[in-house]
Amino acid sequence: MASQLLRLAEESGLSPGESELAVNPFDGLPFSSHYYELLEQRRALPIWAARFIFLEQLESSPSGVVLVSGEPGSGKSTQIPQWCAEFALARGFQKGRVTVTQPYPLAALSLALRVADEMDLTLGHEVGYSIPQEDCTGPHTLLRFCWDRLLLQEVASTRGTGAWDVLVLDEAQERSVASDLLQGLLRDARLGNLPDDPRVVVVTDPAFEPKLQAFWGDPPIVHVPRGPGRCPTPIYRDTVPTDRVKAACQAVLELCRKEAPGDVLVYLPSEEEISLCCEFLSREVGTLAVPGLPPRVLPLHPGHGQAVQAVYEDTDSGARKVVVTHWLADFSFSLPSIRHVIDSGLELRSVYNPQIRAESQMLRPISKCQAEARQVRARGAPPGSCLCLYPKSFQELEAPPLPQPRVCEENLSPLVLLLKRRQIAEPGDCHFLDRPAPEALMQALEDLDYLAALDDEGDLSDLGVILSEFPLPPELAKALLASCEFECVDEMLTLAAMLTAAPGFTRPPLCAEEAALRRALEHADGDHSSLIQVYEAFIQSEWPTLHPLKRIPDFPKRGGGVQAADRSLCPGSGGPLAKGGVLSEISRTLVVPGLFPRLDGADKAWCQTRGLNWAALCQAQKLRGELLELMQRIELPLSQPAFGSEKNRRDLQKALVSGYFLKVARDTDGTGNYLLLTHKHVAQLSPYCCYRSRRAPARPPPWVIYHSFSISKDNCLSIVSEIQPQMLVELAPPYFLSNLPPSESRDFLNQLREEMAASSTASTESESSSTQEFGDACVLQ
Repeated sequence: MASQLLRLAEESGLSPGESELAVNPFDGLPFSSHYYELLEQRRALPIWAARFIFLEQLESSPSGVVLVSGEPGSGKSTQIPQWCAEFALARGFQKGRVTVTQPYPLAALSLALRVADEMDLTLGHEVGYSIPQEDCTGPHTLLRFCWDRLLLQEVASTRGTGAWDVLVLDEAQERSVASDLLQGLLRDARLGNLPDDPRVVVVTDPAFEPKLQAFWGDPPIVHVPRGPGRCPTPIYRDTVPTDRVKAACQAVLELCRKEAPGDVLVYLPSEEEISLCCEFLSREVGTLAVPGLPPRVLPLHPGHGQAVQAVYEDTDSGARKVVVTHWLADFSFSLPSIRHVIDSGLELRSVYNPQIRAESQMLRPISKCQAEARQVRARGAPPGSCLCLYPKSFQELEAPPLPQPRVCEENLSPLVLLLKRRQIAEPGDCHFLDRPAPEALMQALEDLDYLAALDDEGDLSDLGVILSEFPLPPELAKALLASCEFECVDEMLTLAAMLTAAPGFTRPPLCAEEAALRRALEHADGDHSSLIQVYEAFIQSEWPTLHPLKRIPDFPKRGGGVQAADRSLCPGSGGPLAKGGVLSEISRTLVVPGLFPRLDGADKAWCQTRGLNWAALCQAQKLRGELLELMQRIELPLSQPAFGSEKNRRDLQKALVSGYFLKVARDTDGTGNYLLLTHKHVAQLSPYCCYRSRRAPARPPPWVIYHSFSISKDNCLSIVSEIQPQMLVELAPPYFLSNLPPSESRDFLNQLREEMAASSTASTESESSSTQEFGDACVLQ
């Protein structure tokens, strides 16, 4: 085994002069010249010096676990997976492929692209990736990059630890819920005692190394040497600027005027501030009197989708890049060309409060570990520059040493659902790197019990097992399942996808024309129906010439055939793809796997004029197809589209109340101040709510169901629709209404429940009496 590993390591490290006929051991083809060009760059990475040490530790670790500790930019995320693939190849891939987790989907995609290039292999064949709504893997995939939440879902659905030979948990210091829980489950599994001898590699920042070492029981550690050059000495501001965006933009423009060589990396707290910064800089850089091409301003955040890959493109064009980002690039997305860092020192994070079931947007200092990682980005010889838009005392006094564990800040209902699926009776007994608060676990169990996901013993009910199959929050999955009973599956599929991927408008309209276009998409029944209407209009915008069709069904997944629910699109079915059908000619123009070509220019412009996110709507379209495929696989009943009919309107409200009865609010005085039933907080409708855009004197609806409640400057309810209280009494569990805190609303609902029960009893007795009389009449006749 050791000799085979050594031979593979030596073969993959050859230069062109050393072996003109060297063959790639993963696909049997000769290495290209491009492979050797990238190999020289790989050899210059700090981690290359630890290559043989890592392979030795990976083979000999008695516990099956190896820790790798190194600074950002040292090459850990690209090289460790390749060496693990060499290790697994030497063992003949006994149990399965090498799986590498990332805390962010975009990081998994970016690394898969880079590593496939470095290994001289085909993306989607030997190297692949799995991220939400996109699985670019195949039966021959040997190395897979994966979002850690997807892997956790897979592990929860199978016995054992999963089908992998080596598992790499990258960026453990990010403290994602999935990464922390995966480590807990793997520690409990005792890898050294499992068959097939699996291996786990945990990759982290040096600051987090001691905690991981204690958690895993002192496993072997591979320390990555520091890179060449040195970090710049940070320059601190005397005070925190009142306008962070303006201060960051001025610093960028000053660097450009000085013609300081190298690209610039700007850290701001939120996506909104990133967008404002990019808009301002894009206007200003064109007016700069600098030689050569004007700087390119590039946003880097999850909302930008796969377009973030632009930060790696055109490296030889000569134009300076100004990359504007937030916490996403603290440890991921290493950019070797960065020489200047401008750091706001803050991050905006959503923190869940289990006592009031609400998200709060917290603007807080980054950790010392993050601040150091940002400074390392400008390491070099000579070093670049690092401007901190805050005083040194601000970081020393207010910043925690490490990033906050997300398991202590997120809604734990999805996590507890997965743990119950793994038959872990007491979620609190699971090993956590940092144990979540007991009240957070209790609230999660209580919510799952209200949703009927748990049986009397506290285990998963049959309904709970089905809920755990869906990549959705439990309450949204429950609403989707309820739509099967109320025959509004088509609409609920659209709504589930939109709520997950593209929750409507996120900024005010820029002009009167945009406001008018938005109002045309609003629906009288509220924000939920408006989202469905937005999706339908978006789908039709992709096919501007197909007005006779009400809607186009979902596209199949890439490389797949037409789904069962879309048989009407098949030639010979009499549908639009039949010979002579309206789409029969279009279908012949395919140039990529899939059913229809995309008209990106048309629908992008359509979204831009209405202030909608085109990438998010495309994600919603993919997710809808994925949910439909899942429902077909587990054989749940579907229904035909009927959006707009009075019956469908009522049925959709019933399905929503079945899942979201925990999120109901009442306007007690008619002024728009809503009292939340579960904890008596007062909130207002979001500025983007369709009820607020209606002309006066439109009265706010008295009872509403909402998607989310955020504690921010104005305590907003987002995605709101009117409901009738009778529907809540009918569909919510009786003990939920009894457990509500004392209030006028609770008394009203309980009184309404008694009246409805009495009315139902009287109706039943009347029907029984009528049946008896009818029966007697028949006897007499």
